[in-house]
Amino acid sequence: MKKVSCIILDDEPLAVELLKTYASKLQRLEVVLATTAVFDVITFMQNNKVDLFFIDIQMPELSGIQMMELFNKDSHFIITSAYPNYALKSYEFRVVDYLLKPISFDKFHKAVTKFLDNSKEANEPSASFLFVKVDGKQVRIHTDEIYYIEGLSDYIRIHLKVERLVVHDTLRDFIAKLPDHHFMRIHRSYIINLYKIKAVDGNSIQHELGYIPIGETYKNEVKSWIENQ
Repeated sequence: MKKVSCIILDDEPLAVELLKTYASKLQRLEVVLATTAVFDVITFMQNNKVDLFFIDIQMPELSGIQMMELFNKDSHFIITSAYPNYALKSYEFRVVDYLLKPISFDKFHKAVTKFLDNSKEANEPSASFLFVKVDGKQVRIHTDEIYYIEGLSDYIRIHLKVERLVVHDTLRDFIAKLPDHHFMRIHRSYIINLYKIKAVDGNSIQHELGYIPIGETYKNEVKSWIENQ
């Protein structure tokens, strides 16, 4: 799963920290820089490219409009502003969404999903199978046959309909090998195949093989996914 590199730029430190927290809940996002200093961003961009900016409009040194003029060629933008009057001007650039403060996680998540759904990276075909090492041999499994993956410290247990495979890997590394928009981590110990979900029942997800708990820190992400279906 290809990560989306992003920069968070806002002149309010609390706003930067809030957006960093939101971004950490989404597995596709990789925050490469989060700052209140526009010139730190300019210096960073001299040798790097990023996919997505979360950017404020009114800032003391350079405005968000000026920053978009500099980096519009290579990046997309999600505006995070307390002022709606810049919306029309901002859409001269590669703006995905315009979020008015205060920004909820749900609105943040919907804006990111909008970017992913319309980006080339999100629409690239993903492999329908992968190989995992089990008992010394490489075993081919189709990803649509996976119901869920269970974390066991340095190992994972892959639950298929008729068998379970124990693999030397971690949930964090394994989810990066899975197709985009197909799997979600819903607990520190579980990844679920979204297409196998039958129901969400309180704090657990029901599928054909049983129930999986939803971790407290993952509830908002599960809720947002449901609302966007």
